[in-house]
Amino acid sequence: MQPIKSRVTKALPVGCRLETCDNSGAKIIRIFTVVGSKTVKGRISSCGVGDLVMASVLSGRPDIRKQVVFAVIVRQKKEYRRVDGTRIKFEDNSAVVLKDNKGNPKGTIFKGAIAKEACERWPAIAKIASIVV
Repeated sequence: MQPIKSRVTKALPVGCRLETCDNSGAKIIRIFTVVGSKTVKGRISSCGVGDLVMASVLSGRPDIRKQVVFAVIVRQKKEYRRVDGTRIKFEDNSAVVLKDNKGNPKGTIFKGAIAKEACERWPAIAKIASIVV
């Protein structure tokens, strides 16, 4: 996992449900922890583009349902600021399911655009991504 070069707003709190944009078999996942997040006591931790999360699969293929998976957030609706001063936001919130916490994706095809920040941080995702914004 590499450092991130922009100031990403943490827009997705623990407990939110989001869609996956790959062909791993999971359709909707629910975030239950953000890996490496430190917050004030009592505050709900949140995540943004490029963050590694642990999630449970709510819907999808029967063999992957009700399993705990690692995922990386690749798109978020809330706009965030890049180093050059531009602000970017996406149409939806989306994640990519991983095989392990090293960053190897489970799926082989990603639907839609992937944020540049996620590709910088996770090189294995960048290899498969067709559109990087």
